[in-house]
Amino acid sequence: MTPDDLVLTPRGTRFAGRMFPCVIGKGGLTNTKQEGDGATPAGVHHIVGMLYRPERMARPANWAIPIGPRDLWSDDGRDSHYNNLVTAPYGFSHEKLRRADPLYDLVLITDWNWPNAVPGRGSAIFIHQWRRPGFPTEGCVAFRRDHLRWIAGRVSLGTRLIIPRA
Repeated sequence: MTPDDLVLTPRGTRFAGRMFPCVIGKGGLTNTKQEGDGATPAGVHHIVGMLYRPERMARPANWAIPIGPRDLWSDDGRDSHYNNLVTAPYGFSHEKLRRADPLYDLVLITDWNWPNAVPGRGSAIFIHQWRRPGFPTEGCVAFRRDHLRWIAGRVSLGTRLIIPRA
């Protein structure tokens, strides 16, 4: 492990010499992630992208991509684009990336089950903003807004997210 890794610990996530409170999936940690289980997958994951809402914040890093009004994320194992960014209208099950709430105003995309997704193994494992302290996600790792912005300004493509085995 290096100081440039995001490391999930029982006290929060350690990064760049600081500790940040965070929340994980309502299903806890898992070594056998499945679509819809609400669990956060253990392992070493990498940051492979960053998305943000340009009407709600300035670009957090020069490699961040704006979320457009038709941007979606496929979560349907029957879809050949499962666990990938897709565009509306879209005939398969998906998540809207442009949400009314602020949870996806800034999203760090991990390489969990990507780019060659195995159907049913889980999708959309992101790092994003939490609803509130202690309120779990559907499997993502989530932070307070100002902490997420601080982290996003310092991570790079390939930064490791290390989640201990369950």
